[in-house]
Amino acid sequence: MIAVIAEKPSVAKDIARVLGANKHRDGYKEGNEYMVTWAFGHLAALAPPEMYGISKIPIIPKDFKLVSRREKTVNGYQPDKDALKQLKVIKSVFEKCQSIVVATDSAREGELVFRNIYKLLECDKPFSRLWISSLTDKAITDGFARLKPGADYDSLYFSAEARAQADWLVGMNCSRALSMITGDNNQSLGRVQTPTLAMV
Repeated sequence: MIAVIAEKPSVAKDIARVLGANKHRDGYKEGNEYMVTWAFGHLAALAPPEMYGISKIPIIPKDFKLVSRREKTVNGYQPDKDALKQLKVIKSVFEKCQSIVVATDSAREGELVFRNIYKLLECDKPFSRLWISSLTDKAITDGFARLKPGADYDSLYFSAEARAQADWLVGMNCSRALSMITGDNNQSLGRVQTPTLAMV
């Protein structure tokens, strides 16, 4: 069996149809020697500061940790139940297959979506990359005929990982610094967010 992971359920549905994986399961589709599953965007993310045991700024982790996606609640950030459920499905699919085809979006963020899930689940199965810019039947079929080794996209992943870590460092440290200065715990600064809001 071959696992295929897409970034969104709608993309997985199109790929599954073309591959003949027509049996619907909970969180994936199966058939014709394929198991096609999906993420809902970033199911795995960089851990929050409290998980590093660092309370004073600057918060600069020695090694960044990954956790399942969190959601904000009245009691702080808690694991997103839907993300945990789908991660369990993906783990099960990966365990049943000999190899993985990465069908997340053909871009830096798409690569990060998969690699973070792969790393969080401590998977070591070999993977190849589907790189397509269209979801027509022909584009999908042609893409599967010319899959590339996953390692060919390591540089793209390292670029995405560096960007995510830089955003985390700026956002976490600057937001906390601003909160300390203003005395308001609801302050938020970010590398992209702040200049964008200023322009708006």
